[in-house]
Amino acid sequence: MATKTINVEMLAKMFLAGAQNIEAKKEFINELNVFPVPDGDTGTNMSLTIMAAAREVTALEKPDMASLAKAISSGSLRGARGNSGVILSQLLRGFTKAIRDEKEIDVPTLAKALVRAKETAYKAVMKPKEGTILTVARGIAEKAEQMAEETDDLEIFIPEVIKEAEAVLEKTPEMLPVLKEAGVVDSGGQGLLEVIRGAYDAFLGKEIEYKAIEPGSGVNVTRISADTAAEIKFGYCTEFIILLEKEFTDEDEVGFKAYLESIGDSIVCVADDDVVKVHVHTNDPGLAIQKALTFGQLSRMKIDNMREEHQEKLIKDAEKLAKAQAEEAKEKAAQEPRKPVGFIAVSIGEGLNEIFRELGVDYIIEGGQTMNPSTDDMLTAIEHVNADTIFILPNNKNIVMAANQARDLTTDKHIVVIPTKTVPQGITAVINYNAELSAAENEEAMLEEIKNVKTGQVTYAVRDTHIDDKEIHEGDIMGIGDHGILAVGTAIETTTKDMLAQLVDEDSELISLYYGEDISDEEAEKFTAELEALYPDMDVDVHSGGQPIYYYVLAVE
Repeated sequence: MATKTINVEMLAKMFLAGAQNIEAKKEFINELNVFPVPDGDTGTNMSLTIMAAAREVTALEKPDMASLAKAISSGSLRGARGNSGVILSQLLRGFTKAIRDEKEIDVPTLAKALVRAKETAYKAVMKPKEGTILTVARGIAEKAEQMAEETDDLEIFIPEVIKEAEAVLEKTPEMLPVLKEAGVVDSGGQGLLEVIRGAYDAFLGKEIEYKAIEPGSGVNVTRISADTAAEIKFGYCTEFIILLEKEFTDEDEVGFKAYLESIGDSIVCVADDDVVKVHVHTNDPGLAIQKALTFGQLSRMKIDNMREEHQEKLIKDAEKLAKAQAEEAKEKAAQEPRKPVGFIAVSIGEGLNEIFRELGVDYIIEGGQTMNPSTDDMLTAIEHVNADTIFILPNNKNIVMAANQARDLTTDKHIVVIPTKTVPQGITAVINYNAELSAAENEEAMLEEIKNVKTGQVTYAVRDTHIDDKEIHEGDIMGIGDHGILAVGTAIETTTKDMLAQLVDEDSELISLYYGEDISDEEAEKFTAELEALYPDMDVDVHSGGQPIYYYVLAVE
């Protein structure tokens, strides 16, 4: 029997299933990334983006199409992280614009929505590149338009669109040489495919476990402390009923209670004819269950992790506190005289944070390469900077789009995004700010100055790959420049020198070196002396950056 329409309840299920599927597959998607660096990667960014929307959807009690569309669009736009996450949010934004006024979705409407999704995403990218998630989205849209002319049955339409998405994804290595060299398909395109596959599973009525989606939670990672965990002596609340298969005497009851007390507390053991109701807090529910099975079969078993429940309470309490503190800070900032100009910078280590503060940056967003800040993080920063014009320094090429998205969502302040792709570029940009110039003049000057900064970053490879004509093995040290991998070796200092040799030229005057948390002060001092000996005609400026993952971040000017 043909299926002609999708109602709002089914669409919500399909969206949540798509979100759950990419969450489940995010590590697989991360493995497809061309650069083998230990960063927050495509799968992680796309998952965090769509999960922000999924939590808004689960918070809806009785959604109609308009409220569902708003939750998906708003949640994904604000939660967008990294370029892949921003593009996914734009796809969802376009899709929801096309369906928000509908009561049900039929094939023509779905085709129109997929075309709108593609168009919106392409417009959001300044220089669209083929062989990416955009190419897969375009293939989906074109196939949808074709199929809408051939059938009105969604059971035929959807699988044909998915087949086309799979076929286009398989062709991405032929469109991007870097993918072919690394032997992978595009990770963003794979992520989009996983979203659609998950949605189709829900359409088919498959059982989906939505364990990754928690309504209303804006906290991604929270850990219960050892001290707090220790307060809960026995972690599992265990309940069940024994269906007695033999007599349960008073002696049996006393003995069973004594056994439960030896493995836990909060004991309830009530015998009533042929059944025994049992409740115990214990660290090993299996022991209680095994003992109970000697008296009969078990029914209505229920085991809850009390430490997890306590952790959820801590998360909610922390969210309330954070919200209160944010409101307090916002009110305090609002009471102060509004400045003409403010600065926001993304940074990756306490030492670098301090450098930005000393240079006059008003708000530091921590995260950078290891965890790309979301659009919402940017909007929060904008709220807290009480200035007419705010310059944002993303300091990472994978954060620029999220900053631009925050700019476009801000109406009460003039936001200028300087597309700095590295921390040294951000430092150069803010150093060259001139209070005597207009915002436009400063933007022009900063853009010109960051062109003169050549940067390098030294980290380790997390997997084997072949890229930029270099054979890379897991654990190798890599020197990464502005346009690719410049050096590969087995020693940090040697690889850094090899990379520097390619960055320094006859016009170079200064090397700025920021060492990470894994490099000691003594090691940094020794290495600085070696660089000064190698480049006697240049100044070598060294700072503790404190950044994780990257042993050295450096700039040559």
